[in-house]
Parts: sequence; C-alpha cells; structure tokens
Amino acid sequence: MLKVENISKSFPGIKALDSVSVEFLEGEIHALLGENGAGKSTLIKVICGVHPQDTGKMYIDDKKLVVESYIEALAKDISVVNQELQVFPRYSVAENIMLDKMKTIGKTAILDWKAINKTSKRYLDMVGLDIPPTKAIGELSVAQKQMVEIAKALASNSKILLLDEPTSAISESEIKTLFEILSGLKEKGIIIIFVTHKLEEVFRVCDKVTVLRDGKKIGTKKIEEVERADLVKMMIGREEKIEAFRAGAVEEDNIVLEAEGIYKEHKAEDMSFKLRKGEVLGFYGLMGAGRTELARLLIGEDRKQSGKVYVGGKEINPRSISDSLYKYRIGYVTENRKEEGLLLNSNIKTNVNITIWPMIASKVLKLINGKKEEENARRMVDELDIRATSINQLAQKLSGGNQQKLSISKWLVADCDIIIFDEPTIGVDVGAKEYIHKLIYNLAHEQGKSIILISSDMPEIIKLANRIYIFREKKIIGEIGEVSKDADSYDIVSNQIASYYV
Repeated sequence: MLKVENISKSFPGIKALDSVSVEFLEGEIHALLGENGAGKSTLIKVICGVHPQDTGKMYIDDKKLVVESYIEALAKDISVVNQELQVFPRYSVAENIMLDKMKTIGKTAILDWKAINKTSKRYLDMVGLDIPPTKAIGELSVAQKQMVEIAKALASNSKILLLDEPTSAISESEIKTLFEILSGLKEKGIIIIFVTHKLEEVFRVCDKVTVLRDGKKIGTKKIEEVERADLVKMMIGREEKIEAFRAGAVEEDNIVLEAEGIYKEHKAEDMSFKLRKGEVLGFYGLMGAGRTELARLLIGEDRKQSGKVYVGGKEINPRSISDSLYKYRIGYVTENRKEEGLLLNSNIKTNVNITIWPMIASKVLKLINGKKEEENARRMVDELDIRATSINQLAQKLSGGNQQKLSISKWLVADCDIIIFDEPTIGVDVGAKEYIHKLIYNLAHEQGKSIILISSDMPEIIKLANRIYIFREKKIIGEIGEVSKDADSYDIVSNQIASYYV
C-alpha cells in the first residue's frame, strides 16, 4: 500500500494541495479526478519526487517513504507517465526508453546497442507501436511520443505506476491497448494511479476514484458506488448543467473557405470541402486519419503537392501560419499546445498578444504598446476565465485547461474570420470543456465566425457541428449534412458515422 498523509504544497499565491490523505492499494487502478488546478498533477509530482511537499508524510506498507528526486523515485520502483511529454527529440526511441538503464558490453563502458534496441523493441511491441527503435523520437507524432512514454514507464518494471493524462493524445485503438496493459499490471499487484479528465475511462478501467477540488480531498469512492453525476458534483461542487445547443443560422451561399483536390503523399488524398460563414464544420476521425494533416496544408504550415484553396472565392497560397493570419485572417488552435500552441517559458501577457504584435507596434520605432498588451491580456483572462495569479504568470505554471484557454486566446485577440480548432478539449476538465463548447458555438452563431472543428470526440462533434466530414486513411470518405440538434440526434448521427467504419 502507498499512503499519502496530510500532504500540503503551496506555490506563490496558490495552495495546490491542502492536507490531502489517500491510500492506494496494490492490484488496484485508482483514479484521481478534479477540475484543472484541483491538485491532481501536483500530488503526482510530490509522489515521484519532482516537488517536495511542504507538510505531510508518505508511506509504503507503513514504512516512511522519502523521495527527493525522480531518479530516487525510479530507484524506489516508482515511475510516471507525465501529461507533459518528457522526451529528448534528437535521441532515438530506444535511447528515450532505456535512458536510465542503458546496457553495456560485459564490464566495459561500451554501450551494447544491439541489446538496447532489442529490449526497447519488446516494450514498443507491448504498446502496439510498430516503429524502428533507432528512429529519432523528434520525427514521431504526438500520439506516438505518448506511447513511447508509456513504453518507457513499463520498461522500469515499477511497483507503483503514476499515469498523468496518458490518453489525452492517443487514438481509441491505442487506448484499448493501454487498458489491456493496465489490467495485466493490476493482476501482478502493481499500484496504478490514473489521472484523467475522461469520466468514461474511470468507469471503464478504474476500481476506485478520489476527487480533489481546490487542492482538497473531497472524497474516495469505490467505482461501483458512484454514478457519473455524483463525480461531476464532487468535482465542481454543483449539479452539472448540460446545455443543449440549438442549430445555428448559417449563410448557405456564402462560402468563405473552399478546398479542391488537396493532395500530399502520406498526408492528404484528393480532399475537397466547403466552409460557410457562421458555420461549425466538423472534421471527424481517429488520430492519424488526415484531419490535422489537411489543416496544416490549408494554413501553409505544410506544402500541398496539388489542389487549390480559396478564401472568399479567390485562390490563396499561404506559405506559413503568419501568412494565413495576416493575409487571410485564418487562425489555427493546435492540438499540441505544449510544443506548438504556447511559449511555455513566457507569461500570459506575451502569449495572448503574440499574434498581434505587428498591429500594436509603433510604425516608426516598432515598439510594442505595453498598455495595449496589458489591456488585451486582462480582457482575455476575464473573458475566458483563465485561473492565474496575474497576467505575468508563466504559461508553464498554468493547469492544462487554463493553458488551453490561453492557446485559444491569441486567435480571439487577432479577431480571425476563420478559426480551426484541432482537438480543443483534449486534457481539459468537464467545466472547461463545456466552456470551450459554448465559446465555439458563440463564435460561429453569434459573431459570424466560420469554424472548422477537428475532433475524435463523437459527442462533442455531434453537439457542435452543422455538418460533418468523415476522415479515414488520409481521405474524406463521407459527409453528414445538416446535423440535427433534437433529442434523438446523437443516436441517429452516431449510427451514421459508425456506418462509415463498418
């Protein structure tokens, strides 16, 4: 048994954990739930030695546990899969997996690369990742990097496994593989602590759940003792309000963005679509189906080999994201906020304003107007309810949900006409998710913006989209026109979507 007793941890202006006590038993998958900023990740980091607790103690089987670094945690059979990917991009997959356990030839200091690659391949096979162990990890997708992180944790053969949002960037098939692995580890008596925002995963794989709110423990329940509504109420302190969105008005004949025959080898196969003014257009499919690849071709982040893109009826050829923004008023909220969406080592003010610096700089000296920067940052913090100590707080110090709101804010400040939201609610809590849904709806149907919503969350895309394009194997394989918003719409549309995968 792992026991944390009266653990408290404070950061400047924030009490992240307030006298939290929990018992984690061997052979159980124990979920940690709570809204962004509730203290889940902080507790994980205390257990694995990244953050020292201010007060409180930890025990393993009644023996006091002191962990002062992650290296020390590994030595004590504790490993973690972090929400933030912890990889070395220039190193190989094998080096990333085996970094703390590199094999040498005999008693020499010469690395045994054959053994290193062979061992790492065994763990890659365990997570169902068919890639060469010698490949540079920087060349992998976000989902593949996440699976490598899981393989690395498994390679440690730990007795305590901490999983912080491990499914936030992987596909349903990869999630299924992960849950099969966890079931096997549970049978071996491993203690598994599982942090997630996806309530359906808690009921699918966990034995117990502990809910944190504002740094305090609200309660621990066996999974068979609670319903979804109970957990939501524990998390947010009130009953969940599920708002039904009516079908918004769309200007049918006003095509703001059109793509014809977009092609790039291994990325897009002859893709065509039309986006109307005031519309939420859904791109549905599993990760790797071609949705993000198409988006990046549209905005010039990647170069298409053939095909045409039109904005307002005129052909465009953006060469970069800045081209798309400043010439055509197109914004792109990336699915990878950590590596692409934010400057993590910069503050909120900088991240909010980075897209409009040319617009708020003096014409002669090119000096940025600091007053406007502050006004924009404070407005976005207020409008998006970004929980922060001040606009000078570093982005990396925000919780996942608040980071996502910050990633969105820079495109709202830029007042884009077309915004592509790529998996906008990955890794955010139920409250932040509902907020982002309402934001997307209002942008389209109250402000007249045109939205492309890329999502593998079927309820999300059915709830928000006016029309849905179905993606598979780098192709658009179908379209669902005029998604109904009545009480029976979910079952009807989900069956329509499912029919494309039979």
